[in-house]
Amino acid sequence: MGGQPTEKSMDFKGSSRRLLAQLRPEKARILTALGLGVGSVALAVAGPKVLGQATDLIFAGVIGRQMPAGETKAEAVAQMRESGHGKVADVISGVDFTPGHGIDFGAVGTVLLWVALIYLCSSLFSFIQARIATNAIQRVVFRLRQQVEEKLGRLPLSYFDKQQRGEVLSRATNDIDNIAQTLQQTLSQIVTSLLTIVGVLAVMFWISWLLALVALVTVPVSVVVATAVGKRAQPQFVAQWKSTGKLNAHIEEMYTGHSLVKVFGRQRESAETFRKENEELYAAGFKAQFISGAIQPAMMFIGNLNYVLVAVVGGLRVASGSLSIGDVQAFIQYSRQFSQPLTQVASMANLVQSGVASAERVFELLDAEEQSPDAADAPRPAHVHGEVSFEKVSFRYEPDKPLIEDLSLSVRPGQTVAIVGPTGAGKTTLVNLLMRFYEVSGGRITLDGVDIARMSREELRSHIGMVLQDTWLFGGTIAENIAYGSQDASMDKIVAAAKATHVDRFVRTLPDGYDTVIDEEGSNVSVGEKQLITIARAFLAEPEILVLDEATSSVDTRTEVLIQQAMAELRTGRTSFVIAHRLSTIRDADVILVMESGRIVEQGNHDSLLAAGGAYARLYQAQFAEAVAEEA
Repeated sequence: MGGQPTEKSMDFKGSSRRLLAQLRPEKARILTALGLGVGSVALAVAGPKVLGQATDLIFAGVIGRQMPAGETKAEAVAQMRESGHGKVADVISGVDFTPGHGIDFGAVGTVLLWVALIYLCSSLFSFIQARIATNAIQRVVFRLRQQVEEKLGRLPLSYFDKQQRGEVLSRATNDIDNIAQTLQQTLSQIVTSLLTIVGVLAVMFWISWLLALVALVTVPVSVVVATAVGKRAQPQFVAQWKSTGKLNAHIEEMYTGHSLVKVFGRQRESAETFRKENEELYAAGFKAQFISGAIQPAMMFIGNLNYVLVAVVGGLRVASGSLSIGDVQAFIQYSRQFSQPLTQVASMANLVQSGVASAERVFELLDAEEQSPDAADAPRPAHVHGEVSFEKVSFRYEPDKPLIEDLSLSVRPGQTVAIVGPTGAGKTTLVNLLMRFYEVSGGRITLDGVDIARMSREELRSHIGMVLQDTWLFGGTIAENIAYGSQDASMDKIVAAAKATHVDRFVRTLPDGYDTVIDEEGSNVSVGEKQLITIARAFLAEPEILVLDEATSSVDTRTEVLIQQAMAELRTGRTSFVIAHRLSTIRDADVILVMESGRIVEQGNHDSLLAAGGAYARLYQAQFAEAVAEEA
């Protein structure tokens, strides 16, 4: 599975082009940075050539001081040949010296000042280029994070049902951070390195085409080595980031449910799963970094061979008088400047491959199928009374596995509808269809005569308040959590909703009251208190329709009775859908629906369904017998 090199390789070229396309909005900044890079590289390339002039001036002064004054250069060279020093004559014939004159320190100082100015301007251009490029890259990553955030809001609930939460979080955080690091460390450096290679190569051919050809001998070898290593490393980077996502998903699940892990004694199994996934990540990461890391030492070895070849051939050219010592010195510097960016580009291959692997994972998220968009002219009820109608509704999670077939139901405004049945009967699915978390496969659902599939989701959900069995609180105060769906609510309304749902009872006992800060996990309040807060949140929103999915399952019996009383009052004038397993909590419901295998098998009130002696009666008697057994 994830972490093995047999994973299907990613579309490296396609993902790379798509990642680079993210830079288009920053075209002006990128071009400015590119221009500064050209200037910086041009000055850096000119430096060794100018510095070589200083070497030639010093060497010419040393030679000229040893020659008799009053002679010309040609006479001095000819005299050296006559005295049997032909090889020395060949060397000094390429030196521009004046017999009897020593080192011109003024000229040498001028050259050195020019060299210092050249390198200073090159560094300044490079600094400005880096700043502009960094700004452009961070803006690109900023927009990419925005795209991911907006995409998550457009994805259907079915996507999150099929994906581990830790895996999604890994794509939205770790992978985007890795893309940012890759672009930051490679984009400017690759451009600068390529410009340096072109500039240095041009000057090398200008100085000596023979030495330039010698320097180019090792380039094909470098390309072959980098390509071969890169192809072997790429699948490992794909596996590395997939393994990272799996490990993050496991850690997130274990941290979220750490209490249950301890209660059921699953620490050893959890640790074993962590060990296996950690080993997969270690193996993939080690292989990816080791293989790609082999590029740099290989390129350094090839660069050193290049240096030796240039030094040997250059020395022979000086000995023959074809080149000056200053030119050879400059050429040796250029050979280093030429091999160094080649090594840098090759050594950055691991970063590029890792970044593109992360980019593909992010693009997979961005390309995921979205929920159908709302119509621009979506209709809305003139006034929402809460009349809900299911008309021959069908639904299936999988095309070949029907769950709900031909279900019809009419709910009048203000009615309380209780939905009961065994696990998997389709109770929660029915509510999810009403909320448009899922779209119906057939039939339609209407709200006050308007098909909800034609309404905008925001408009539909603004009329529905929902309390789930699984509570959700965010990091903030208790007051902020209650007002989550009604951000403009006054403190008086927040307190009133809290009193109606008996939240005020325990909030008053806290040192900071409604200003008590709840952490993201809600660990500083009990499970029952968290559920009460979510109920208060729904009531404060004053929706026309209430959906309560096992909303009192986590509170004690006394609190449940109080909440039921409050619900009876607050449900007045509101259509309510109540999913419950404890049948004692829904006796007062106007309509009780008994569902089995996605169908409504019974419908009526508590008394009529008991009298019928059907599925509801069997469920009620089973729970009654269980309660008697527990009391005994």
